[in-house]
Amino acid sequence: MYFKKKRATAMNHHEALFNHIRRFTPLSADQAQVLTSAIKYKKIDRKDFLLQEHHVCTAYYFVLTGCLRYYRNTKNGVEQILQFAIPGWWLSDFQSFETQKPSEYTIQAVQDCELLVLHRSDYEAVFNAAPAFNTYFRLMMQKAYTASLKKIELLLCESAEERYSQFVADFPGFVQIVPQYMLASFLGFTPQFLSMLRAKKDL
Repeated sequence: MYFKKKRATAMNHHEALFNHIRRFTPLSADQAQVLTSAIKYKKIDRKDFLLQEHHVCTAYYFVLTGCLRYYRNTKNGVEQILQFAIPGWWLSDFQSFETQKPSEYTIQAVQDCELLVLHRSDYEAVFNAAPAFNTYFRLMMQKAYTASLKKIELLLCESAEERYSQFVADFPGFVQIVPQYMLASFLGFTPQFLSMLRAKKDL
């Protein structure tokens, strides 16, 4: 009885991932079981770290609830946020994960989070045993690359006000979730300037 209950709970935690995968590629029951066995459920508190600067990244993280941020500390001591992850998004330092060299970045919880974690020790086995996950993850990497190019385009080609407007239009939920100083860091301007923009929008 205990085993069945524990297995059902694990399946519930993983169902969000299975549904996400099925949006992009078919997933068999056997492949779903492989993922359930290999990808672990984890809860962390707000401000907890999943990766700290100068450490090696050893996992991919799929967000079930909450929000993560991915940032680095600049030479003048300012935090520069490169990416956020909300439910349905993956986050990792992909370069450190692949090379197993120390990271220059930090991954931290913006809110209390529930996550699914794919450790590097299980990485190859999962991709070999569940081809659907291989296809899915390749598509996720393509989407992440496209999003990164879009952000670079906004930073290089749009004004600060246009960057803010575009971000709010594309990700309205973030404005309610992410603290103002973090949103300002991500968009490339000061919290004071963001306050001015938001006040202007409310007029």
